[in-house]
Parts: sequence; C-alpha cells; structure tokens
Amino acid sequence: MTPTPTPDTELPLDMVIFGGVGDLAMRKLLPALYMAYLHGNLPGATRILATGRQDYDNAAYASHVTEHSRPFIAAENFNETTWTGFLGLLEFVRFDVQQAPDFGALAKASREGAQRVYYLATAPSLFTTICDKLSTAGLVDQHARVVLEKPLGRDLASAVEINEAVGKHFAESQIYRIDHYLGKETVQNLTVLRFGNSILEPIWRAPNIVSVQITVAEEVGVGSRAGFYDSTGAMRDMVQNHLLQLLCIVAMEPPTSLSPDAVRDEKLKVLRSLRRFTLADIARDTVRGQYSHGVGGGEEVKGYLEEANVPEGSRTETFVALRAHIDTWRWSKVPFYLRTGKRMARRSSKIVIEFANPPFPLFPENPGGVTNRLVIELQPEEAIKLQIMAKQPGSGMQMQQVELNLDLQSAFKQRRAEAYERLLIDVVRGRLTHFMRRDELEAAWEWADPIIEGWKTLGEKPQQYAAGSWGPAASFALLARDGFSWFE
Repeated sequence: MTPTPTPDTELPLDMVIFGGVGDLAMRKLLPALYMAYLHGNLPGATRILATGRQDYDNAAYASHVTEHSRPFIAAENFNETTWTGFLGLLEFVRFDVQQAPDFGALAKASREGAQRVYYLATAPSLFTTICDKLSTAGLVDQHARVVLEKPLGRDLASAVEINEAVGKHFAESQIYRIDHYLGKETVQNLTVLRFGNSILEPIWRAPNIVSVQITVAEEVGVGSRAGFYDSTGAMRDMVQNHLLQLLCIVAMEPPTSLSPDAVRDEKLKVLRSLRRFTLADIARDTVRGQYSHGVGGGEEVKGYLEEANVPEGSRTETFVALRAHIDTWRWSKVPFYLRTGKRMARRSSKIVIEFANPPFPLFPENPGGVTNRLVIELQPEEAIKLQIMAKQPGSGMQMQQVELNLDLQSAFKQRRAEAYERLLIDVVRGRLTHFMRRDELEAAWEWADPIIEGWKTLGEKPQQYAAGSWGPAASFALLARDGFSWFE
C-alpha cells in the first residue's frame, strides 16, 4: 500500500542522498543545496544525510565536500561563514544498499516525524532495491518523497518495471522524476512566452509556423562517462527526455491551469500525438552520427572510438538528428527537427520557430523571401530574439533581416538560480509541475523505442563527423529536402 501524501508542512527536513560521494552529488546536488541554504530556501531544521561505502566520519566527509564541491560554486556566491554553516548540515552514513541492516542504521539516523526526501543519485538498477528496503525499514510515510535521476530505464519495459517497483511504496504524487532541463529559467519562461502574450498565441500554429528546430549541442566529448554512455547513446541520453520535453512545451495546448496535472496532461497529449516511425521513416528521417578525431576548444581531440573505455568498433551514436511530426490540427504538416550531439562546434541549446513568408511577394528586390524567426536561446546565453525584416537606408526598397533581442540576463537583475537548485527547492516545497509523470515517461519511450529498434534492424554504422563540426552532412540534407537549413 502506498501512503497518502500530505500537503506541504513546516516539518524538519531530512534529505538523504544515495550516492552522496558520487560525481552528481559533488558537481550538482551539493552546490545547489548550498545555494538554496545561502538564500534561505531550505527549512530551518534541515539535515543532509549522504550515503556511501567510504569509511568517513562527518569531518572526513565535510573535507571531501570542500575539496570536490566547492570548486563548482562561483566565487561571488561563496561565503566562508555560510559554507561552515552548510557543512554543519551534512552527516555521512556509511551504507551499502544491498545490506538490509544498513537501512536500519539509516532509520536510526533519521528523525521521527521529519519530511524525508530521498534523492536516488545511483544507477537505475538500484532504484528497486532502495525503495523496497526503505519501505521495509519503515522509512516511507505520507511525508516522504523520492527523486529519481535519469536515465529512467533504457526502454519502455525497463521504465515500466522501475515505475511499478517505486510505485509499490510511493504514491505518484510523492515521485519526482527529475529532468534538469525543466529547471532552466528560459525553459520555464517558455510557458509564459506562449500563454502570457496574446500577440503570439493566434499565430502559434500551422500554417503560420512552417518549421520548428530544437538543438542541444555539446562541445565536450564523453570523457569519464564513456562506460555508461556506450550502453546508452544520444537517443536515450538526450532525445527521449530533454529534447522531447522541450518539444512538448513548444507544442502543447494551453492548460486549464498551472496545476501540475493540468500542465502534464497537455504534455502527454503531445507525446501521444507524435507520429510513430516506420522502418522507411527511420531510414529517411533520422541521422545517427559518431564523432571522429578533430578540434574542440582550440585543441586536437580524440574520436569517440579512441576514448578510454569505449569498445573497439562501437556503433553507439553520439549525434542524432531527426524529423518528427505531431498529428494534431495545430501542427499539421509542420516538421519538428530535433538535433543533439557531442563534440559539436560549440555548446548551444536553442529553439527556432520559423514563420511562413507573406502570401504575396511585394518586394521583388528580395527574391530569397522575408523569413521571420523566433529564436529562444537556452544556453550558454539566455535570450529571446525575433528576427524581422526592415528596410535598408537608401532610395530603394531593399530589405535586411534585423533582430529584436531580449537578453533575459540583463532584463532581470534578480539572481537566476541554476536548474538543480530550482528543482530541489520544488521538491522540498512539493511542486510537481516541472517533473515528469509516469505516463509521460512511458509515452516518450513508446515513441523512442521503435526508432532504436529500427536502427538495429537497418544495421547501419553511425556516420562519422569531425569533432568541432556541426555533425554529419546527412543532417543538413535532412532539412534541405524540405527547403530549410539548420539555424547556427
């Protein structure tokens, strides 16, 4: 029986990080919690219990955190007194998730009546074991919440298995499936951009919009993640979650309210409206790539097959581009182009909305058309740019494309919290809107699985692209067939 969750209260907080010595905890979670503490966004009676197999006491763990987490905190945000106070919240619990007695020790360390938040920063294969043993140890009550870090499965079957196992002990409203892209300020601003501006909603549809591009490009390679990455690939690592979530926010209908289920209901409708790929579609409308030797960051870098811990002859893709369609009235015949890759020319995440040309060419001096675009830059800059046509100075009617540029970082002087900080605060306060619901996750896998299986059936190697480029030539041809090009 899963417990019935209670509303947010002023309970003391025990946040338990499974994998508390791991890379994610050091680079993201603890710096985010420090920032939340610095700005007074954690309950007064907060403790952070970190688990790991290391033989640390609290002082040794605090020293480890200072060495490995402090470098990820910007100098302007660091305060020695505040840091000392933050370290005072930390407690280390020597722990092996396979050992039931260790859960008893965790129960003794946890406070009776506290709001318990369990962050599972571990391999997904351990989620079932952890949740089962938490329940057996009496550590799951109506106040408990669990945060599941991606990847949530590697296909639909494994995602369902994880959801079933976690759902035995936690109600759906207690489960926070985290996707850090949904914590980005600019991504959350998409909802306001779409539904808070009456000038956009009437034209946010076909035939006014002729294409949508979503790009998440990374300049880095696989680095130390090669062992994990080779069994995952770009489709599972990025497209199935991050890019589909961005697509949902761009494409969804107006929700009836901003309540978590109202928003997630509309995202689910988009996922269920995504056209399923046939084998012929996969061959024609998807491109898999793998980076080879090239230049990144001004230096020579290895190709994927030369990276440590990558098996010889690996066919894992580090790049995916594809053309998707949403079969609804709003988006009929509008292609959605998705692209992601490692070792790309530069780090860049953006959404590009391309509008239709006017129906009659009034300005014959401009045979190339008068394309208008809305460019939403997510990283490294955060900006919204509207490309429009303006007359060039002079006696003729020659036009030139210009930009109306809203730099969000300069427009708002308030501090902009990082994604993990914002999402962790949402977990503490019981806000589910920016977390994936079970049916969302499973609908995303239902769409992605046939593509992954289709690639296996076709048996083609990923196309090579030089590190530091924008991907395989075939990805440019994918758009050129429709008369479009990637926006760089």
